[in-house]
Amino acid sequence: MRAWIDGQLLPDATAPAVSVSDHGLTVGDGVFEAIKVVDGQPFALTLHLERLARSAHGLGLPTPDDDAVRRGVTAVLEGEPLALGRIRITYTGGPAPLGSGRGDAEPTLIVVADRMDPWPATTTVAIVEWPRNERGALAGLKTTSYAENVVALADARSRGASEAIFANLAGHLCEGTGSNVFYVVAGELRTPTLASGCLAGVTRGLILEWFGGREVDEPIEVVRGASEVFLASTTRDVQGVSRWDGVDLPAPGPVTTAATACWRDREPELLGR
Repeated sequence: MRAWIDGQLLPDATAPAVSVSDHGLTVGDGVFEAIKVVDGQPFALTLHLERLARSAHGLGLPTPDDDAVRRGVTAVLEGEPLALGRIRITYTGGPAPLGSGRGDAEPTLIVVADRMDPWPATTTVAIVEWPRNERGALAGLKTTSYAENVVALADARSRGASEAIFANLAGHLCEGTGSNVFYVVAGELRTPTLASGCLAGVTRGLILEWFGGREVDEPIEVVRGASEVFLASTTRDVQGVSRWDGVDLPAPGPVTTAATACWRDREPELLGR
């Protein structure tokens, strides 16, 4: 693992390096991006940095310095041959008084790179009882306030699943803790709209662009009648779902297999970009 913070590559990535009063630490006032690394190259870096800026704007943070972030990415990848890995970019409100109010310090920018194991081709998911708030202040933003996801994922894992699935306040399918959901009904590939409150996943957007699919908001119960389901995320790419909240599904199904093949064909276009 290699870590870069505010312009400096750390000699020891495990050493303490962030102020105990950093607003990202004390109240979760920060945004982040996770970026896949393939053969030493970041995948879709520009798309991720554009979303980082949108999340920062939504949280009221200054726009991150794009050049500085790219320097950080270059620094953590140099001399660290990663056949498969991930970069984590974290951008916080910086040191601040204890409490919700921000101080006047500069934001903190952290870039970390580490190896990553590939996900299995299929997985199982469980619906959790807590809804996403599609009307909340953080809806659609990739913030460091992930405690809700931690609780939901622990609940799903206690039931033998590897991912938790949320409905929103309207009872419509929304998203997973770290993934977008695609499903097939009557031969049509569908996924929730961004109005559902789900994250505008980079992988989600590329699947819609490269492979197709219809964005629609439907009650989460509709998915029980789906012929196949897959998850999409930066680290999973396209991952078939073999069990949806206790219901077995063929996985990977034919649409999932075709989407995976399309992804593998198109992925090289955005390596290093």
